Amino acid sequence: MECGRPEKDFICKAIAGHTGEIDELAYISTNACRFDGQGKSTVCTVSSDSTVRAWDVQEGTEIWSSPLQPAALVNVVTFPRLQLAVTVDERGLIKVWEAENGWERASFCLPTFSSALQACDHQEGPFLLVACAEGFLYVLTVPQLQLRSRTRVSPSSPTSLLCSPDCQWVFASTQNSDLGPKVLHTRSLLCPVEDRPPASATPPIWLTCRACWAPDETARLMVTHRNDNSMQLVVTTYELGTKQSQEGVDVVVQQVARFLLPDTMMPPHLMKGHGSQVILLVSGLELALFTIHGVQLAVFQDHQRPITSMWVDQSRVVTASFDLSLRVYMWNKEKKVPVLKSCYHLLGGSHRWASGFTHVEGDSTSIVGVEARNIGTSILRSYCFRVQRGSDDCID
Repeated sequence: MECGRPEKDFICKAIAGHTGEIDELAYISTNACRFDGQGKSTVCTVSSDSTVRAWDVQEGTEIWSSPLQPAALVNVVTFPRLQLAVTVDERGLIKVWEAENGWERASFCLPTFSSALQACDHQEGPFLLVACAEGFLYVLTVPQLQLRSRTRVSPSSPTSLLCSPDCQWVFASTQNSDLGPKVLHTRSLLCPVEDRPPASATPPIWLTCRACWAPDETARLMVTHRNDNSMQLVVTTYELGTKQSQEGVDVVVQQVARFLLPDTMMPPHLMKGHGSQVILLVSGLELALFTIHGVQLAVFQDHQRPITSMWVDQSRVVTASFDLSLRVYMWNKEKKVPVLKSCYHLLGGSHRWASGFTHVEGDSTSIVGVEARNIGTSILRSYCFRVQRGSDDCID
């Protein structure tokens, strides 16, 4: 995976089938790396052609396609442990699908379109978080899609959602709005108390730009926002907790770090966390790494056109761009602070037929990008790395 030699280290396949644009994709397979030849990577995609489809990434083939739906599908999330996919269309109709065969399990209709969808595999049972355009947050059981709670989080504004790695917290915000974001404790959403709002807090920030969670911390939230006075871009890190009160449970938000971004940096449109201390920010065609205390670790300008998507895991970072390439980076964890190394490009098709990559996701042995075509459709490009079992070690 560090060398990325075509045909030697990985096999690239173009996977076509949708007759419209692919709006989202998500892996339905688990992230575990297997060396027995039995592991299979599977992704689900939704499209403006009003279908959801599942694909075998290694074989480059379609596993199943849903019947034509009433409206274009705009989002998909998955529950790999349960082998379920959940979709929502542009009118707000949510459906649960069995990943193995595409059977429809349940449906739920929102009063208006959905602005965000989050899959949460909670220790007390899986559930779905849905934000609708009216500013309400819905909590639905999975797979039945029964309503657990409904909470207003913003006044008639589309809201974005971020669920913490342990599914204990939800960050709800309206981008570039003077309305403050909210942090909600998921247990109070799952077990609502009559005549009592869910446990929540509003961090003292406005004009939120981007946010992410630290993967290795259960309750560490990083937010990019505007400074109150100078309107400079600031990254603030919070630790979240709860305390008992006479009214029940109160959410405690404690600031642990804060720094100003360089004046030369444009507002980031992508933000991810790595470990407990590292923040990745994408602005235009630039990828920058900072610690939560503002130490700039690296800046990469490997793409020729703006970056559209970023995928991060424990070993790699992959960026997608309109220049019709994916850039692969590898983490070096030998030092106290992880170092990111720029390795190679994974190339897409011809610019004569394609306009660039719009999404990228990956697992332990594969990377999948969505390649937009000039005729208004999309295809998938899969890059499957050769996995060998040797006598002394395993080589990816």
